[in-house]
Amino acid sequence: MFCYLLIASACFGNQDEGYCVAGGGDELWDNGAACGLLYEVVCTGPVNQGVPQPCTNEAIVVRIVDYNPGATTIINLSLPAFATIANLDAGSVSVNLVRVR
Repeated sequence: MFCYLLIASACFGNQDEGYCVAGGGDELWDNGAACGLLYEVVCTGPVNQGVPQPCTNEAIVVRIVDYNPGATTIINLSLPAFATIANLDAGSVSVNLVRVR
């Protein structure tokens, strides 16, 4: 699946990254050191009662291209990336992150 970033990012400005992307929260960001890192993301379960089984049992590799200061989440996936791992109706899910590069 191809995902495209259509807005400016903290890491790469208006450069089109051409695949699934994400923004890092404070815990992941590390003063910009997270820019360009790749993470495999897998949904591990719901965080609310909205969708009891939101996970698709798929994994996605995303590149960190943006910063989400003050976010309560560690990672904010692009919509196509989120749709790969979970039901969009869930809104947010618990995930497992593994740095792959």
